[in-house]
Amino acid sequence: MALEPYDIFDASRRGDLDAVKDILDQFPESLDMEDMKGFTPLILAVYNDQPAVVSFLLDKGARLQTGDTAGNTALMGVCFKGYKEIAKMLIEAGADVNQRNSQGATALTFAATFGQFEIAEMLLEKGADITIADSRGKTPLDHARIQENWEMYDLLGKYEQRNKS
Repeated sequence: MALEPYDIFDASRRGDLDAVKDILDQFPESLDMEDMKGFTPLILAVYNDQPAVVSFLLDKGARLQTGDTAGNTALMGVCFKGYKEIAKMLIEAGADVNQRNSQGATALTFAATFGQFEIAEMLLEKGADITIADSRGKTPLDHARIQENWEMYDLLGKYEQRNKS
């Protein structure tokens, strides 16, 4: 069966690294191609917990700051999903920890909302800004409070105090 450039979406979702390699060999332009929801191969690999494919796509130079139709990046997706290994890869590859989606949310907003404590720590260590409010005027600290995640609230509060000092 002949490969098509758009086959990279399913291969990335499934974690079929050999297929991803074959597709990129034949169709290098498919590296940052977007499907109708704005999902790139990297975003799909992230959302589906495919670290080997994520690593390969990053090595090939996949764009980190590309967002889906809602502006959600791969880093935001991993903060929602909670895949720590992939979060570390994206952060080390240079993902913008303060990039905002169409609702003004950052990766830290997602980490705080979904209780991803270890990922929040990684983001904060890389300079995530705890003062960025989303379109509803809520900061990551507010989201932690709303979720009654007091461990997250305390972590963010410590960084807030450091920034005021």
